[in-house]
Amino acid sequence: MEKYDPNDVGLKNGHIFSLPHTYETSEIILLPIPWDATVSYNDGTSNGPEAILEASSQLDFYHPSGAKIWEYGVYMTPINEHWKNVNKNTRALAKTHIDALENEALVVETSPSVKQVNTSCEDLKNWVKDQAKKILDDGKLLGLIGGDHSCPLGFIEALNDRYDSFGILQFDAHADLRETYENFTYSHASIFYNALKFSNLKNLTQVSIRDVSPKEVALISNDIRINTYYDWNLKRALFHGETWDSLCTKIIEPLPENIYLSFDIDALQPSLCPNTGTPVPGGLSFEEAIHLIGAVVQSGRKIIGFDLCEVGIDKRTDNPSDWDANVGARVLFNLCTALHNANI
Repeated sequence: MEKYDPNDVGLKNGHIFSLPHTYETSEIILLPIPWDATVSYNDGTSNGPEAILEASSQLDFYHPSGAKIWEYGVYMTPINEHWKNVNKNTRALAKTHIDALENEALVVETSPSVKQVNTSCEDLKNWVKDQAKKILDDGKLLGLIGGDHSCPLGFIEALNDRYDSFGILQFDAHADLRETYENFTYSHASIFYNALKFSNLKNLTQVSIRDVSPKEVALISNDIRINTYYDWNLKRALFHGETWDSLCTKIIEPLPENIYLSFDIDALQPSLCPNTGTPVPGGLSFEEAIHLIGAVVQSGRKIIGFDLCEVGIDKRTDNPSDWDANVGARVLFNLCTALHNANI
């Protein structure tokens, strides 16, 4: 570590951000989840962790907060090949089922394929919970990299067991409050419906929501734990002269002391994440998102973990781009910095 130069070229050493750290020497551990079994539009986000890892070596390390990532250390655990293979098989079953639904074929909720998909998703949730508990018990800070947005449910459950009270700040184009979606209990579209079952989750604040079902809007209106800042209302306020900084203060105000950050990349404008699972027009600029993350730290709240999900890959074979991964890596850098700064 004494010889490490943060100004030097990023090495292809298989480590996130090309950092020289190990699990033992790192303050923050990143848990990659290669999973997108229940995505309802474009798949490929299971490759997000690998793509971010590859792109991360190109970052420079100066952060205006003064935090030095090469000193406090970040380590990403190896991508789990077992879950990569389970995802491949589960995704095939789920896609067949989804295609049948969309073509109005007779499909029942209790079909063997639905049962198998739900079982695999529950197994993943339980594995993530176990891994999160082990990492937190080691005294580490934890961030999770998806995969689709169903991935962090087990992590959130581990935090529910650890904290008497906590809140979630969700960056997302979608509310993800469906009771089930396409018959899948652990759908990416249901994660926060499921998370709200956890007794110690006291507040869910959602930002940039702009693609939402009427039933989800009704749930938001009737559950006092949920504060939703729809994208159209945020934009209207900005168009009428309110500053983004003042809006950030309002967004953060109802959140409790302990905060979990859940960052679905499609919260951003689709020009920043064109290959995400379900891109939606509108959304936050990169700078707006990073400012809000920083405002959480400045508020004095403790960040107890984060996830970054739905970073997709360009599937073109003739001229693929790693733009999504480059943006994702920089969001990850800022999430790591916020997690560190909120815990010192």
